[in-house]
Amino acid sequence: MTVSPPAAAALPDDAPHLLVVDDDSRIRTLLTRYLAQAGYRVTAAADAAEARQRMAALAFDLIVLDVMMPGESGVDLSRSLRDAGATTPILMLTARGGADDRILGLEAGVDDYLPKPFEPRELALRIAAILRRAPTPAPAAASAVAHFGPCEFHAARGELRRAGEAVRITDRERDILHALVSANGAPVPRAALAGDAAGERTIDVQVTRLRRKIEDNPANPLLLQTVRGAGYRLVLDQGVSS
Repeated sequence: MTVSPPAAAALPDDAPHLLVVDDDSRIRTLLTRYLAQAGYRVTAAADAAEARQRMAALAFDLIVLDVMMPGESGVDLSRSLRDAGATTPILMLTARGGADDRILGLEAGVDDYLPKPFEPRELALRIAAILRRAPTPAPAAASAVAHFGPCEFHAARGELRRAGEAVRITDRERDILHALVSANGAPVPRAALAGDAAGERTIDVQVTRLRRKIEDNPANPLLLQTVRGAGYRLVLDQGVSS
C-alpha cells in the first residue's frame, strides 16, 4: 500500500471523526496518519471489542472496518450494529474481493466495500463520498450545551467557557470533553478516552491538564472525577441542554 499523504494542516472543530478498526497495527498506523492529514479526526481500534469500547464513549461520523479480525469479524460487527439500530456509515476493507464476499458485507449493512490492497487516496475519496450522502444532524443537536460548575461546553462548536470566558483547549481535550459529556455523567473507561495516537498511557496526564482549566482545586477535583476501576466521569449540573 503506497502512502503519499497530503500536507498536514490544523483540523477544524467540525472535522468528521472516523473510527478505524483493523487488527494489523501497520495498517492502523498508516491509515490513522493518512486520514488525519487528509482532514479527519481519527480513532483506532484493534478488534471489534475495542471498537465497541470506543463507540460506547464517542460518536463517530464513519467507521472504516476490516473484515478479517480475531474474535468477532467485521461482518458480524456490522450486522450487530445495524440490528441494534446504529446508522453510522461503514466502509469495509477486505482481502477478499469476490462478489459473494461483497454481497455478504452489503447484506450486513455496510455502505461501501474496498478490497485490499488499495490506495489510501481512493479510501479517502470513498469516505468523502459516503459522508456527502450522510444525513445532516438535526438543528437541535447543534445547540447542545453541557453545564458543569462554572463551566459550559458547547458540543457542536467544541468550545469551553469558564465563568463566561473562553478557555483554550487542545484537540485531545476537546475529544475528552465530547466523550464525557456524551456519557451524561456515567463513567467513561480510560481506554475509550485515550482515542488513538495518545494511547492509554498518557490519558491521566491529559485529564490532569484539563482539570487545571475547569476545577477550582485541581488537586481535589469535584467536576472531572476519577472512578476507581471504571475511568472518569464529568459531574454535570443538569445534563445537556439545547
